[in-house]
Amino acid sequence: MAGFGSSTRTRMSPRSRGRMGSRSGPDGATFGIIGLVCAIAGFFVLGIVLGPVAMITGWLSMNRRWSSRHVPAVIAVVLGAIDTVIALISLF
Repeated sequence: MAGFGSSTRTRMSPRSRGRMGSRSGPDGATFGIIGLVCAIAGFFVLGIVLGPVAMITGWLSMNRRWSSRHVPAVIAVVLGAIDTVIALISLF
């Protein structure tokens, strides 16, 4: 007899590995948007820090999946590189 209070459960949690997959953490689109925001903010403040952060998050976004959603990631990498170069030139 199957009851709700039974000690033998077939599934331990509703978000088990079989139903939801083994993904955890932010997806590639989120990393692309984070990189884009860091790259734009890097033009105004802390370009030496936010430029490399934008390049790293954009690269992580593109490394996860090559699809049509990687446009913000490419923009983040390019703008992050420009941020970094401008910040290094302004130091000297």
